Amino acid sequence: MWTSAILALAAARGTYAWGALGHETVAYIAQDFVKPTTKTWAQNILDDTTTSYLANVATWADAYRYTAAGAFSAPYHFIDAEDTPPSSCSVNYARDCGTKGCSVSAIANYTSRVQDASLPDTEVTTALKFIVHFVGDITQPLHDEALEVGGNDIDVTFDGTSTNLHHIWDTNMPEELRGGYSLTDARAWATNLTSEIKAGAYKSEAASWISGLNINDAVTTSMTWATDANAYICSVVLPKGQSAVESGDLYPTYYNSAIPTIELQIAKAGYRLAKWLDAIAAGEWSKKRTVELGEKRGYYHREVRSEDLLEGVSSLVTPSKLRRAAVGWGCGHQH
Repeated sequence: MWTSAILALAAARGTYAWGALGHETVAYIAQDFVKPTTKTWAQNILDDTTTSYLANVATWADAYRYTAAGAFSAPYHFIDAEDTPPSSCSVNYARDCGTKGCSVSAIANYTSRVQDASLPDTEVTTALKFIVHFVGDITQPLHDEALEVGGNDIDVTFDGTSTNLHHIWDTNMPEELRGGYSLTDARAWATNLTSEIKAGAYKSEAASWISGLNINDAVTTSMTWATDANAYICSVVLPKGQSAVESGDLYPTYYNSAIPTIELQIAKAGYRLAKWLDAIAAGEWSKKRTVELGEKRGYYHREVRSEDLLEGVSSLVTPSKLRRAAVGWGCGHQH
């Protein structure tokens, strides 16, 4: 019985958005780049001083969305770009976010909340967990695309297995590359990508990944990230259109064409997350925040109300939004 339970838990780890492997790798990369003061700040909030303090919470938001308390957060994992790939790819906040919110508004909202001294410690912890996850989500191209519920309704075959396009980007292809999905696998992948950022293939471009980063204009920054990822829908995810991926096995030819983008996007997410957290923590240190474990936050922060973030967002109920609503604003399958 214990063997069955362990196998079930292991199987479940492979079904998170970006995959548990992807999200935990993003978190480990961020840990590699945050400043020591940011590390202390985050460990204080999370009450976790282990070497996996961000990775340990990287998939929390995916599990939380399927609880009664967390159902409200389901739309926050994506922004459904109502574009027309492969002929045209674009993201428009007013058009695409929706009145229930999206990844862009969520990053902005929880960036505000993690700095809010008036909130209970538990709410600040929740905000940080959401940030760690959503900065990962927004770099996955199909989390920035409305077509067929972000590719969830595009049936494909991958290495002989019937699945969907979104799932192979989240899970199948990263796990095929790394050969597993444990924390150890994530740590090893992060080590490789961190090396590429510091001294390898990504060194010359890493600075461009955080160009314009501004925690005080989180919507604009997050839209930059969403637009960057969405562009790969036209160039890499569906360069020949939907029908091209629905026939034949996508392994190995499609896989080989996609893997460089998957690694690039994971690297971007981790590096951006580090710099985002550095910016937040730097603001707290400038307010002389005490960061000893168990201390209370003691600084003033102007609240950004979530309803203000959605001001001007279109209330038009499009067919794509109706399809999202029909599956509970998720992707139609349990993560």
